[in-house]
Amino acid sequence: MRTAPTHQPSTERNQHSQRADHETAPAEPLRGLGEVPWPDLADSTGSAAAIPLLLNKIAWGGAPTAAAALGELRDRICQYGFVVAQATAATVPFLAELARLPHVTCRPEVVRLLASIAHADQWERTASAYPKLLNHRENPVAWERAAREAVRELRGLPDQLPADESELGRAAAELARALDPALTAG
Repeated sequence: MRTAPTHQPSTERNQHSQRADHETAPAEPLRGLGEVPWPDLADSTGSAAAIPLLLNKIAWGGAPTAAAALGELRDRICQYGFVVAQATAATVPFLAELARLPHVTCRPEVVRLLASIAHADQWERTASAYPKLLNHRENPVAWERAAREAVRELRGLPDQLPADESELGRAAAELARALDPALTAG
């Protein structure tokens, strides 16, 4: 009995792509998730214990799963696109890892979330009008500052992403502007 020939794609391009990806992607993505005391941190829903699961879904899920997980994560750590939570700063390094992973299906959205966090100043602006906010046991102004600083530590990330007109390239340019206010002043 004859069978149809099996198509065997060339591995030359894939091997080249994998070599290039290993140069910028972490060897073991999201390895440090277990080192963060997530249940002790707060997100917009209360305990941040679900954040590792959401990050893993973004990293390893298919497009619909990753997009849904990113939407939920965004609501938890940067609600409305400008209100950060206590767990936001701890989440930022993992978002940077996801932005570097070529197999992550929602990389542009991850990079845009980082840009939103970099711009977040809702609590700080509110505290300037209502200074008593700074006296609360939970200090959202400190959370916001820590989150912005965590994103600022990623200054080199836009250079590791495409600098073209792709959706990811545009998101990287957005993040670069958020990290360098001099770029937006011009």
